[in-house]
Amino acid sequence: MNIVVCLKQIPDLQQIRIKDRKPLLEGAPLIFGDMDKSALEEAVRIKEKTEGTKVTALAMGRAKLKDGIKEALAIGADEAVLLIDPALADSDTFGTARALAKAIEKIGEYDLILCGEGSTDNYSGQVGPRLAEILDLPQITYVRELTIEDHRLKAVRNMEESFEVVEAGLPALVTVAAEINQPRLASLRDILKAARKPVQEWRAADLGLSEGEVGAKGAVMEVVSNLAPEQARKQVVFQGDLDEVVVNLVNALTKEGVLGR
Repeated sequence: MNIVVCLKQIPDLQQIRIKDRKPLLEGAPLIFGDMDKSALEEAVRIKEKTEGTKVTALAMGRAKLKDGIKEALAIGADEAVLLIDPALADSDTFGTARALAKAIEKIGEYDLILCGEGSTDNYSGQVGPRLAEILDLPQITYVRELTIEDHRLKAVRNMEESFEVVEAGLPALVTVAAEINQPRLASLRDILKAARKPVQEWRAADLGLSEGEVGAKGAVMEVVSNLAPEQARKQVVFQGDLDEVVVNLVNALTKEGVLGR
């Protein structure tokens, strides 16, 4: 089997500061999102169960991606393809899916494409389905369990209040939920071996894409606002003896539903 895993580098959400309700991304380290790591982990587990399986990590981003992709190779990807080009910057979900589709076609034969159900930063959940549509593939989304046998896959989908079992033939595209597995940590030995694995770097022109098809010029969607929610403070001040203040505070919190009666 040939498995392609699509990965996205995002700012570490734990390192982002908020000022005037706007996220400050400068200086925040870039990491792969949790659900993308789960997709990669699932690909590696399939490889460990299926002889002859190759896992290709496909990622689109900035120059720092060259360092970040080493983590994916250390975890178990056999090779990596990086899409790094200023022309690809600021692509919306459609432009991103278009570039990934062209890259997958250039990679060649594939049986399974794995993506996270959404990126931890924007969480639009659109790239995987758009990619499947462009490549004309059956798609199964929000997958929490996945098994493959006789060139067919069976997936259990998380439908929030219920589960759905779906089967499909290969090739197919699957987006995984975070609960599908617990991504492993790479050992020092794996990190050292990752440096010897092949990494290819492609630009938009290598994929036959013009500037009008990707990037800001090719975007069909516009982000109107990206602000943190407003938090109005009641600014209630309790005065008096300590015992009286404590009683009044508990009563106020109980009234607001913060504390149970």
